[in-house]
Amino acid sequence: MNRLFALLGFFLIMTSAASAQVDIGFGGVSYDERQPVEVTADNLTVDQATGEAIFTGNVIVVQGDLRMAAAAVRIVYATDGGNQDVSEVIATGGVLVTRGADAAEGESARFDVASSLLTLTGNVLVTQGPTAIAGDSMVVNLRTGSGSVDGRVRTVLGGSE
Repeated sequence: MNRLFALLGFFLIMTSAASAQVDIGFGGVSYDERQPVEVTADNLTVDQATGEAIFTGNVIVVQGDLRMAAAAVRIVYATDGGNQDVSEVIATGGVLVTRGADAAEGESARFDVASSLLTLTGNVLVTQGPTAIAGDSMVVNLRTGSGSVDGRVRTVLGGSE
């Protein structure tokens, strides 16, 4: 009976801690934003007024070992002294991001180029080797590889054969 209470107590502690935030590492190596970006898609539409590019249909964005796949990707530009630099990449429709052996998926993603922050939202699942972590959202700093999963965080710890 004591073992049952101890096990119940452990799960209550893990559940309350897991409902807030879990720190993760993602990708393991520094992100190099100087590498070229390759985008492939079924369609491309350019909004002349805003300069935004919208890729749709089997979109794949690759930069070094970073890869993003989604149904649609919108590229938002910031104009600085006549130069147009990418400021944000917004992906929707079943987003999958892989970097090295790590993978994360969610309903949508937003990548802020200046801060190198990647935010996935909506039924997020992160897999790192044998470990899987699920939550409402994930934020990863691609320069450092550090990040967190927030919301109702779920994972499986341990196990034996």
